Amino acid sequence: MAGKDLDRREALALLASLPLASAFACTPSEVAQAQQAVAGHSRPRFFTPHEQETVRILSDLFIPRDERSGSASDAGVPEFMDFMMSEQPDSQVIMRGGLAWLDLECEQRFDRRFAACDEAERTALLDEIAFPERAAPELSHGVRFVNAFRDLTATGFFTSKMGFEDLDYRGNVYVTEWTGCADEALRKLGLSR
Repeated sequence: MAGKDLDRREALALLASLPLASAFACTPSEVAQAQQAVAGHSRPRFFTPHEQETVRILSDLFIPRDERSGSASDAGVPEFMDFMMSEQPDSQVIMRGGLAWLDLECEQRFDRRFAACDEAERTALLDEIAFPERAAPELSHGVRFVNAFRDLTATGFFTSKMGFEDLDYRGNVYVTEWTGCADEALRKLGLSR
């Protein structure tokens, strides 16, 4: 299916035919393998150049660069996703179909694919499908795809070196003496010693 242009009906049929609840589920071992591949700067194995650009833009909309850390693409999330898709054949149709749906929806609304849309156009579409309880029923396919994509973006980001640093994750550090909860944390909770 790589490189084949899908029409709107075909994209919707693909998305409707596949369960998306655990569309991009991955094991800790798969995540570790993907992060090692990203660290080794592996070449794209699954995405076409257009799909890779769409994945980069979409993942950066979910986790943009800010004063605390870099964006999803800075953390290697598109490469992480590329590796995950190459290793999970059951997820490939869902990913490709969802990216095609985004393009087709944008072509219908804005006469151009998602990657060619401006920020306001992308945001307008995502605002309609990011929250399942507020989305129109006819957008349910896009809602399920984008929510699964957002979860995979978060997995890729927060299992990367940048994501660990963003979380201030320190790992298993031996505590020689337990002095209780830090005063700052207690104050945040409205408590004191």
